Amino acid sequence: MSFLPINRDDMDQRGWDMLDFLFITGDAYVDHPSFGAALLTRLLEARGYRVGVIARPDPNDDQAFLVMGRPLYGVFISSGVVDSMVNNYTSAGKTRSEDRYAPGGIGGQRPDRSLIRYCNMARKQLGDLPLIIGGVEASLRRFAHYDVWSDKVRRSILQDTQADLLIYGMGELPIQTIADLLARGADIKKINSIPGTCIFAAADDLPKNCRAFVNELGDYQLEADLEELRKLQKTAETAAKGKKSRIDRGFLRGLFPEDDKFIMLPPYEQCTESKTAYAAAFAKQYQEQDPGAGKTMIQRHGRKFLVQNPPQKPMTPAQFDEVYALDYERKPHPMYDQAGGVPAIEEVRFSVNSHRGCYGGCNFCAITFHQGRIIQRRSDQSVLDEVETITQMPDFKGYIHDIGGPTANFHEPACEKQDKGFVCKHRQCMSPKPCPSLRIGQHSYLELLRKARQMPGVKKVFVRSGVRYDYALMDPDRSFIDELIEYHVSGQLKVAPEHVSKNALEAMGKPPAWIYDEFKELYEQINKEKGLRQYLVPYLISGHPGCTLDDAIELALYIKANRVMPEQVQDFYATPGTVSTTMYHTHIDPFTLKDIHVPDRDEKRLQRALLQFGKPENRAAAIKALRLAGRNDLIGYGEECLLAASSVPRRNSGESRNNHSGKSNRSGAGKTNSSNRPKTGRNSDNRASQSRGTGSGNDRNRTSSRNNQARGNSGPARRNDKPGKGRKG
Repeated sequence: MSFLPINRDDMDQRGWDMLDFLFITGDAYVDHPSFGAALLTRLLEARGYRVGVIARPDPNDDQAFLVMGRPLYGVFISSGVVDSMVNNYTSAGKTRSEDRYAPGGIGGQRPDRSLIRYCNMARKQLGDLPLIIGGVEASLRRFAHYDVWSDKVRRSILQDTQADLLIYGMGELPIQTIADLLARGADIKKINSIPGTCIFAAADDLPKNCRAFVNELGDYQLEADLEELRKLQKTAETAAKGKKSRIDRGFLRGLFPEDDKFIMLPPYEQCTESKTAYAAAFAKQYQEQDPGAGKTMIQRHGRKFLVQNPPQKPMTPAQFDEVYALDYERKPHPMYDQAGGVPAIEEVRFSVNSHRGCYGGCNFCAITFHQGRIIQRRSDQSVLDEVETITQMPDFKGYIHDIGGPTANFHEPACEKQDKGFVCKHRQCMSPKPCPSLRIGQHSYLELLRKARQMPGVKKVFVRSGVRYDYALMDPDRSFIDELIEYHVSGQLKVAPEHVSKNALEAMGKPPAWIYDEFKELYEQINKEKGLRQYLVPYLISGHPGCTLDDAIELALYIKANRVMPEQVQDFYATPGTVSTTMYHTHIDPFTLKDIHVPDRDEKRLQRALLQFGKPENRAAAIKALRLAGRNDLIGYGEECLLAASSVPRRNSGESRNNHSGKSNRSGAGKTNSSNRPKTGRNSDNRASQSRGTGSGNDRNRTSSRNNQARGNSGPARRNDKPGKGRKG
């Protein structure tokens, strides 16, 4: 077992005179199954192909892609685990100094819009070879998409890169099919109907049936305006009264031209001019991410067409196991040793991916657009074999850092429909209420953890992937929560309530705040029963669409009342491929068409300051926020005040502590609204009682570096503001 070739000397050692395929990645070369470049190249190698890797190419080197010669069949390009713009800039637009996927963690060396840059280099240096793109940057930018860095709607990245083919989502199945076809001499222009891929072509170059469909429509544009769509939505809501069906997205029925195979979306040009058209197009794209019944979607760009074939079928456990049974070095390439290695490996070195996919439906997360909603899992034996491999590593100390996926306790498909490879188009599994067909499937995951912690050489198995606390509470069997706390927490369990305001939580697709309070109470109770001192660490988001200053103040009061010191506060980042980004751009909910408040840059700064009001550097901004919201009653020395009137503490304890404007009844003492809170016994079926709540629940799908690795083409799109430093739970 050795690293794949990175230069001509490596090829000579293997006796190769030419590569079959060249794989280019914007990340450092780490041969570990949590990194998409390693996983896909090893998969191609296992099929008998000669594969070379060029990692972090110098964008100014006009010979960078020629170090191993021109490959025989084609080139695969990914910008890396994270969208290059997210990797290079913070949510505030500041340049990052760190890059955890770079040698030594040093930032500033990755080009902006890396995928476009690398493809331009490939065309110039390698000529007219088949060029296939994939990974997060390609996957989430496949349609016309809003780009926060340029503050405009950009066209499909297939047009900008001039690539022949785009693989979206997980890449294992499509890449094998594409490689085999190219090796058999197929014309890349004729490889146009593989599930999980997109093409960009003129009408005459489309497959026959697709060509006939687009020719019938001519220069189609959506004619309905926002008010007309709202009338359609109201009609759908009226028709759904008294039924169990989901009422949002009702306006989409029959809105776009479609037949039994194809759907025409509003064109790129209209999406740049009309936010209504953009929102409607996004809602339809989201709805059709169904591997069982999704249709081919088409979006005109000028005189050419972006065509997304339906999503690929979920991998079977046997296919999944095969990928993880391949030979990996499980470490960065030694060429990075002098620079100090690659920091991203640290979180995944002793971790295991047990499954992928998430049906939680957080609006700020792009997993639906990338990994999909259907859970795909490895067999227990495959996971345990990898654990055994880890125990043989010389620097292993007995601690498995994580066994899980985007959401740890989502270990099985949500329902029988998902077992068959289908998802519901007009409802979510968890939001705004748990689906009646949702099954509680934590037992299989718990059994896997039990087996792993009993293996020779294993002292402890931690769970650091996101834990859906609302889903855990639905289970009448408390075993999972009990054993999670007793055996799998390393002093702190990180969870993601994100907010406490009803407005904010509904806009995020998160469960109501009382569910977090209930879990917190149970967590503390079990720790007390077991004689443990372990803490619950909440992660919070500020500045999300739908969140006002009043909502931020409500959260600040909750923080104060509960003595919560937020470890991290994530300022909302409008990254491609999410519902929340569509809200941010259009100021409407794309599923309900309701208006959404969107904080501007200044208000986002104030909201973030409120969530960490105790920091001296945030004091001025927090006071400004309170005054803008008319909450002078919270500035003073009373017990309910958030900030003192002066930065110098008052020392005269005899003076009045009620120095506010008589509005203390508005503060709520930091308590969550429990007026409609169901009374739930913890040993009862909380699923039924939760269905009377107003939100979904989704713990942090996003992601340590392991969860953001390309598990296929690349890992789930990152929703955190620090690539590689995941906030889960």
